[in-house]
Amino acid sequence: MDDPNAAPNPDVDVLEQALHAARALVLADLAAGDVARAEVVSLVEDSVSHRRWWVEQWPEGVAYVAGLVAQDVQDALLERYGRWPLCPVCAEAEPDEPHALEVEPELGPDPHWVCGKAGVVVAAVGALGSGDSLGSGGVGTTS
Repeated sequence: MDDPNAAPNPDVDVLEQALHAARALVLADLAAGDVARAEVVSLVEDSVSHRRWWVEQWPEGVAYVAGLVAQDVQDALLERYGRWPLCPVCAEAEPDEPHALEVEPELGPDPHWVCGKAGVVVAAVGALGSGDSLGSGGVGTTS
């Protein structure tokens, strides 16, 4: 039985805070693109669960969790529904060729959604559709 008087493990607190923040950021981006349906939220939960194990194995990677969860969800959405989030920068210039934004850095802190074609930062992960972004980033078909 756990000792109720024992000091909390600060490593667990940091891990849980990072996972909760990652979940909230990705859910905010999904909501901004109007794609936060139950089955999509389940993809977020699957990623958070997997990344919990990942960070337990490599604690130094805790700062990278938000970007990794965003990438996991992006990959899962591509397999099931199509590209997400769609690039708002190129949408007017190339309406017949939608492409997804990319998370940069791929493995690093402070992840952002970036248009690889135009080479511009669109928004921080968690800020799609806010005043700090250029668009909402819905889902596009893979065809």
